[in-house]
Amino acid sequence: MTATLLRTAADLHARARTGRRAVVMTMGALHEGHATLIRTARKIAGPDGEVVVTVFVNPLQFGAGEDLDRYPRTLDADVELAGRSGADAVFAPSVDEVYPGGEPQVRISAGPMGDRLEGAARPGHFDGMLTVVAKLLHLTRPDVALYGQKDAQQLALIRRMVRDLNFGVEIVGVPTVREEDGLALSSRNRYLSPAERRTALALSQALFAGRDRHAAQEALRARAREVPATRARAEALSAIGESRAAADAHAVATTAGGPAAVRAAARLVLDEAARLDPPLRLDYLALVDPADFTEIGDDFTGEAVLAVAARVGTTRLIDNLPLTFGTLGDAS
Repeated sequence: MTATLLRTAADLHARARTGRRAVVMTMGALHEGHATLIRTARKIAGPDGEVVVTVFVNPLQFGAGEDLDRYPRTLDADVELAGRSGADAVFAPSVDEVYPGGEPQVRISAGPMGDRLEGAARPGHFDGMLTVVAKLLHLTRPDVALYGQKDAQQLALIRRMVRDLNFGVEIVGVPTVREEDGLALSSRNRYLSPAERRTALALSQALFAGRDRHAAQEALRARAREVPATRARAEALSAIGESRAAADAHAVATTAGGPAAVRAAARLVLDEAARLDPPLRLDYLALVDPADFTEIGDDFTGEAVLAVAARVGTTRLIDNLPLTFGTLGDAS
């Protein structure tokens, strides 16, 4: 299908609405990750609904020395990809349309969560992000808005804003889309040279190492619960071909796991990448509670996010994976 390009809110508001409107907000330079968001929006909106993709490079999100002017702008290709993925319209307003009269004097504050991790690395970024998201929600008037889970802290803050300020919109998070080698799709990946891209793989590899360490830990915990912590337990495990290490599963499960082990496994990969040429320069590795993005303790139970940010060359990349602590279910 072909997406209609709209430049003003008046043109968007003039469109007839017969079903649910689903909005996907982007800064353009669309890739398969965005296409996945649009296809998901199409399913949610249904055949009688409408999918609107916004394309707006928000100057408020870029701090001093960041890549506002360098950020790729590929509107013609974006409109084509959006239509091919199921969008009805692309709303690509000018800066004057979004910020009439110049930068807004009244802005939304991200609060304490906005000062952590990405907020600490990029002061003011989340205030600018929430301000433009709030404005675009008002301008597009959606029933549901979709955002990628790769920007986990952004998604958490948008959900908090919508809840705290009583926006009448449903927020849906869509899982991260990755290249075949594991690198999370990002518009900034195009800045990487072949050598830099090889180094950048350490971000996802570190997350996978942490996830796998956690999954192995949960498997040991499950095994330890299957038989009593006695000599009979060790004999039972040996009888089914388990190694000596597996026979000591109870001790391993109670002393060597949890969040500390996940962090250690991920950091080992990142430390090795720091010695590559070109090197990976780590901004942060964090294992946090998604409710407020504070670091979790060793006794934490529930949903968590393992997040990483680093620079390779002049390009800054982020990635994350969800983990669950305190259950024997799927660790990923």
